[in-house]
Amino acid sequence: MNRAKRVLIVEDDVHIANLLRMHLRDEGYEVTHAATGDDGLRLLESDAWSALVLDLMLPGVDGLEICRHVRAMPRYTPIIITSARASEVHRILGLELGADDYLAKPFSMLELVARVKALLRRVEAMAQNARIDAGAIDVAGIHIDPVARTAQVDGDALELTPREFDLLHFFARHPDQVYSRMDLLNQVWGHRHDGYEHTVNTHINRLRNKIERDPAAPRRILTVWGRGYKLAGGGGSGE
Repeated sequence: MNRAKRVLIVEDDVHIANLLRMHLRDEGYEVTHAATGDDGLRLLESDAWSALVLDLMLPGVDGLEICRHVRAMPRYTPIIITSARASEVHRILGLELGADDYLAKPFSMLELVARVKALLRRVEAMAQNARIDAGAIDVAGIHIDPVARTAQVDGDALELTPREFDLLHFFARHPDQVYSRMDLLNQVWGHRHDGYEHTVNTHINRLRNKIERDPAAPRRILTVWGRGYKLAGGGGSGE
């Protein structure tokens, strides 16, 4: 099954790229390498990929801009960022731009391969769940089509990033249930990003700006103090 999976590595360090390519090919993946941001972006625009392993510091277009560009594409490509930029700011920025995972250099090749495999399993599971739970969802004035990946609020179409859609879809499938930030990272992002729970805050705020009449006084996505967040199935009030 892995043999059908195609992984694109965008990395300017040839030694790291060759090691990654060797380890991923050993697992049965088809692997392509781009040494510059421009070449990586061209490959991303011209073909479909099962996963993207992306360095941040690249000649030409940098990794964060590539991440932003990929998340604006209609098809969803899982992204793992690998970078010597190990600061918390860069990790959070990468995750907020839509990366699924982040590994700071130097890293273990075996860990990187394990994360690629785990990420692809999660994506496959999400696709399977969408097929099983393919019926449209209507809750709190929100209409979600999980197959078309479209959403409306009070009849108006929403423009959501892939991560915002996944977060809203998760809430809509579990109305009135309270989830902590770590719960949401595990359920929606699919990996434990200890220390980056404020990424959830950012996405909650963005969703509120799009689905609430008054984001400062939300009536759909509510804060349950000391516990987390919930989608109020029948309306409500919170901060």
